[in-house]
Amino acid sequence: MPDLSWSHILLVLVVALVVVGPKDLPKLMRTLGQWTGKARQMADQFRKSFDEMSRQAELDELRTELESLRSRQPFAEIEGEVNASILPPDLSGAKSPENLPGRKDDAPERDTAHQAS
Repeated sequence: MPDLSWSHILLVLVVALVVVGPKDLPKLMRTLGQWTGKARQMADQFRKSFDEMSRQAELDELRTELESLRSRQPFAEIEGEVNASILPPDLSGAKSPENLPGRKDDAPERDTAHQAS
């Protein structure tokens, strides 16, 4: 951005007043302000779209990294070691809840004939 001091600004205003005239100077300043506003809007819009593109690229990169982690299953080996050390040998390979002890299927069957009385 150009380095403008108050003396430079005053000089530009005096030259504009002489060239354009006092009658049309407010119209010129208004038009200049509108152009400046439009330029700022366009710059802001460009910045927002650039930020959105970079955010989208980051999200895509995170998605691919997450998918690669899911496909490698980094904790599968640790899970197997923990299960082998905690669970009894006959259940160390079982991961489904049906094979775990304490299920209704493992409970002794009751004789329903005695309950009828």
